[in-house]
Amino acid sequence: MLPIKHQTASLAKHCGRALLLSTALVSMATNSATAKSSDTPIHFAKGAVSSTTTGKLASSEKEHWYRFQAEDGQYAVVNIAPLAGTPETANVGVLYMPNGTYDGSKGGIVYQDCLPGTGEYRLRVARNLMATHSKTAGYKVEVVILPKYASKSLCEHS
Repeated sequence: MLPIKHQTASLAKHCGRALLLSTALVSMATNSATAKSSDTPIHFAKGAVSSTTTGKLASSEKEHWYRFQAEDGQYAVVNIAPLAGTPETANVGVLYMPNGTYDGSKGGIVYQDCLPGTGEYRLRVARNLMATHSKTAGYKVEVVILPKYASKSLCEHS
């Protein structure tokens, strides 16, 4: 059995490591939720409810970030599709909400629900690292955000 002094020092060392790791994870989550100036803005034409953008991840790139403004209670759909003429598809999409939560999946419709807050949303588009050969990965992102009056019946029960 170790002396009490050594056990206390060992426990303090492990607690210190756990605190450092949890601080790093919180920092990463905060950075993911906070918009960056390098994010590509998604613009909607006046009166439009959808916007489509295309992009490519070079072989050395893992992700690209987009941002847009929306309001609490608006119904949104985010769809990621392949981009013709590219050898791979970046098909992972994660939507980061202003309240710090996030939701997403691989390919197709990555988000379809009522938005939980007013503010800036960030969309992370990435390649599926389990199914890549590190070639150029293309994608087409369509974001649909219904106005509040059209979202009301869809969002009143959620």
